[in-house]
Amino acid sequence: MINLFVLQKGRLAQEQVDERNELLQHKPIWIDVVSPDDEELAWIKEAYGVALPELEDLGDLEASARYFEGEDENIHIRTDFLLDEEEASRNVRVAFVLTRDVLFSIHDEDLPVFRLVRLRARMRPGSVRNAKDVLMDLYATDAEYSADSIEEVYERLEEASRRVLAENVTDAAAADVLETIAREEDLNGRIRRNVMDTRRAVSFLMRSQLLSAEQQDEARQILRDIDSIENHTAFLFDKINFLMDATVGFININQNKIIKLFSVVSVALMPPTLIASIYGMNFKIMPELDWAAGYPWAIALMAVSAAIPLVYFRRKGWLS
Repeated sequence: MINLFVLQKGRLAQEQVDERNELLQHKPIWIDVVSPDDEELAWIKEAYGVALPELEDLGDLEASARYFEGEDENIHIRTDFLLDEEEASRNVRVAFVLTRDVLFSIHDEDLPVFRLVRLRARMRPGSVRNAKDVLMDLYATDAEYSADSIEEVYERLEEASRRVLAENVTDAAAADVLETIAREEDLNGRIRRNVMDTRRAVSFLMRSQLLSAEQQDEARQILRDIDSIENHTAFLFDKINFLMDATVGFININQNKIIKLFSVVSVALMPPTLIASIYGMNFKIMPELDWAAGYPWAIALMAVSAAIPLVYFRRKGWLS
């Protein structure tokens, strides 16, 4: 799918392209290509002379080759954008080709950052004036989206903290908390990777001297926002480790309670077992051979011998 954006009275106006001839009817500043087929890529190459990479090739580049100026004198950038979904979060690779007048972007699925940029550009006149403004707006919105995801991580970890610090933490509750912690740790790592990649891309644009003075100021603001986000991700890693240790500690406490119960029962049953084993030998001189109360006496002695350790353990508080 090809989404073509033109400037109309300082706002971005979107035009969806279904035929090759429609590409030549507009003067776009941004062409966003989502999960294209070979025919659509050929349309763009014929209309603008720009060869966009295929989706299968986006992940094959070395890290050092993700920002470069091509032989066609266009700027080529590969950047990861965060996609935070309820089911699973992931980083989606996007390829940018920045020409003198048009920004081309290609990715395999629509992203929240792109939708938000399109919405803002339509509502705020003058926020976008050229292709580089669109690219900088995408990176600024990506930083905001990462910050929003961090706030959601904070909220979910706070809920997990309340469950862990409750008076009675069952094994089932601890298992749910561990699942939440693992999911948030994965998301926090993806956010950190995402902002690191955005930092590299913005730094490349600043070094390339393609940005105007106003765009340079915006780029520096984006880098400051990324610094703040990275500080929060570092704090979240510490918080996640604390919650992980606390949860595992409560699981160990519950297991120790079970082991303590078995230990107390084993110690309490040792005297009755000894008495039962002695009276079960059936020697001739044993009292039950010529004493009718022999077996009741043995059973009573076993009960008393088991009660004495239990009373002692209870006074020590080992049964609570």
